[in-house]
Amino acid sequence: MSENKIRIDLRAAGKIMDLLGGKEMSPEKLKTMDRFYSRGSSGIWLSLKTSMRQVFIERNDGSVLRICVVTKHGAKPENAAGMLWMHGGGYAIGLPEQCTVFADRFLEDDSMVMVLPDYRKSTEAPYPAALDDCYLALQWMIVNHKQLGIRTDQIFVGGESAGGGLAAALCMYARDCAEVNIAFQMPLYPMMDDRPTESNTGNTSPVWNSAKNDAAWKMYKGEAEEADFYCAPARQTDYADLPPAFSIVGSADPFKDETVTYMKNLYACDIPVMYKVYEGCYHAFDMLNPSSSVGKKAAKLEKEALKYAKANFFAKQPNE
Repeated sequence: MSENKIRIDLRAAGKIMDLLGGKEMSPEKLKTMDRFYSRGSSGIWLSLKTSMRQVFIERNDGSVLRICVVTKHGAKPENAAGMLWMHGGGYAIGLPEQCTVFADRFLEDDSMVMVLPDYRKSTEAPYPAALDDCYLALQWMIVNHKQLGIRTDQIFVGGESAGGGLAAALCMYARDCAEVNIAFQMPLYPMMDDRPTESNTGNTSPVWNSAKNDAAWKMYKGEAEEADFYCAPARQTDYADLPPAFSIVGSADPFKDETVTYMKNLYACDIPVMYKVYEGCYHAFDMLNPSSSVGKKAAKLEKEALKYAKANFFAKQPNE
């Protein structure tokens, strides 16, 4: 992807990101980057608009999953929508604390609570560890809905990048388990397809490219020779009864094709969808360039989609 395909107002930030993270990637480098992020950011919520508290829940094996519960600063939600939001990072790096930009964007009042699981990354354990953690967090939300101040018929899931891939996978897994009903999904530029597509092949655009993508998928899949559709949701063939969806993606993003294909597959099953491809934008442009004109437009559209979802999409739980 040549530089002249990238919007001029995004190029400087893209170059800085590539200087910090490099163009090339390997499993060893991903592990180093994850150690750097984990040591410096865990437990630190850098926002004046929203507040975060940590909750620790036990997994079946006795280990502990850390969850960040985020609300508008000073709010005391009652009967709010509950959004389970997964952070990005190629399934290998990152923390919930990197998602302050989305929390500040979405939690402008007390009509929603965000729950961000610190799921196990591939540097700790390959698939299905991350999905198991996210499903555990989803179940925890239902059980603790009164304490969280959320309603059980408006459980939303979302995330950026790999977090978007986890959101899509979680919708499929929850549908098939038939234990939790999800009312709406918001996978932003999701990492969903471990197979070659036109947009993720030979992509050298800023932030995330083909080399990084290949290394990240190798780690996430672990020893598996071929991924299943809970690992790589683009491999799904049955899109019936999945929740309504919203997404955005940049035309220069490696995930452009898989994002568009996913939304079209949902639409073909009569599932309400809305998505937009932003020309000349690279991966996570709305998160990394929130003050740019296109970043502001994307943020506005995301907020409008979420407002619409809160007004229109409901799904009662199986036991209700």
